[in-house]
Amino acid sequence: MHYVYLLRSEPHPDQTYVGYTRDLQNRLKVHNQGGSPHTSKYRPWGLVTYLAFSNKTQALEFEAYLKSHSGKAFAAKRLWPRFADTRVSS
Repeated sequence: MHYVYLLRSEPHPDQTYVGYTRDLQNRLKVHNQGGSPHTSKYRPWGLVTYLAFSNKTQALEFEAYLKSHSGKAFAAKRLWPRFADTRVSS
């Protein structure tokens, strides 16, 4: 399988990252161990969501889309949970 994943920095929730991998668990470990220069400054990272594709080309195209202007708008509305939605009501 081919995965497109969305990460959010736990100490800096305004920092997010979109990536592609074939090994989701290992890739998250690499991000959290500082093995990626793009994410090492804001670790640890939490997995927000991921999408699995059987086709590599489709996965890479979707990752590129999510990094585009219209893809960022789509992800903000549909894939990134809003902070208000994640709060527990008393």
